[in-house]
Amino acid sequence: MKRFENTVAIVTGGRSGIGREIALRLQDEGAEVFTVQRSGDDRFPSISADISDAAGAQSAVDEVVARTGRLDVLVNNAGMMQESTVEDMSVEDWNRNLAVNLTGPFLMIRAALEHLRTTHGTIVNVGSLEGLGSNPGHAAYSASKAGLHGLTRAIAVDHGDEGIRCNAVAPGWIDTELNREFIESLADPQEFSREIGRIHPVGRSGKAEEVAALVAFLAADEASFITGQIYSVDGGRMAQLSLP
Repeated sequence: MKRFENTVAIVTGGRSGIGREIALRLQDEGAEVFTVQRSGDDRFPSISADISDAAGAQSAVDEVVARTGRLDVLVNNAGMMQESTVEDMSVEDWNRNLAVNLTGPFLMIRAALEHLRTTHGTIVNVGSLEGLGSNPGHAAYSASKAGLHGLTRAIAVDHGDEGIRCNAVAPGWIDTELNREFIESLADPQEFSREIGRIHPVGRSGKAEEVAALVAFLAADEASFITGQIYSVDGGRMAQLSLP
């Protein structure tokens, strides 16, 4: 028997990148998967919604439950990153980053809780290493992901006695199409790729399917005594001290 048979899952931002691999992994293990994002999805049943809007998040959850009768797994993966220091960032841009990366998961969780109580469901949030540290010029991104890590713990504490678990994964540098495009845009892509290898003890960047494997474990019954945790998926990057 597959781990997620008779299970309904929502993956926000499941149309591409890490979200797509999470959706594929859950589906491969038996789940009925719906993706939620602003645009459609040619691979999975999808709902077009702005999850940073309360009505959009509620309607997305309501539609899935109306179509399936239940909700077992919520994966909050949708996010954005805008490079800017605090000094250079407008209030509008700051609010937009927090709306997508932090308020969106909050609204999706709030809409899903009544259904997850019924199924003793699970929530997995996709945070970031930048919720633990920061790269230059990533003030809003780091702040929003640190907030998402805090929200993860709060949900675990407030709703554990209702049978709901909530954990987060914190990916580091993952080899997604978006990151590959960024590398190819640089003056010396090969040197950048070599540098990425050097900052990871495992000698390479991560794969989206490696993040998906951890998400699937945390959503499954094997992880029934794990909640309120933030798991780094970073090839040892945060464990390695820089050279003097």
